[in-house]
Amino acid sequence: MRRPLRHLLPVLLLSAAFAAPAQNRPADLQPLPEAPPPPGMVDQALEPQVTIIKRGEDRVEEFRLNGKLYMLKVTPPHGVPYYLIDEQGDGTMSRRDSFESGVRVPMWVIGTF
Repeated sequence: MRRPLRHLLPVLLLSAAFAAPAQNRPADLQPLPEAPPPPGMVDQALEPQVTIIKRGEDRVEEFRLNGKLYMLKVTPPHGVPYYLIDEQGDGTMSRRDSFESGVRVPMWVIGTF
């Protein structure tokens, strides 16, 4: 009989501790203002267009931005995918085995003339 009382006492003490703060609410509480609307969706012109093509056994993913091809991802059926990237924007593609190797200099386009 002592065992159930041993477990009941902490439960009663905790319930009394949680009930006490609920009684001390001020009478002049104001409701919270409405949350602002979520930010708009990302402009579709900024999102790359991805086209997936099957060439024989290979899977080729073409990445275009503003209609211009800037990267290809080639996934062979057996092996590691590799990338062909137009780094200068002149249509010449250079091969990369991954994006993790080497140092890449940021090549952001701030403005075009």
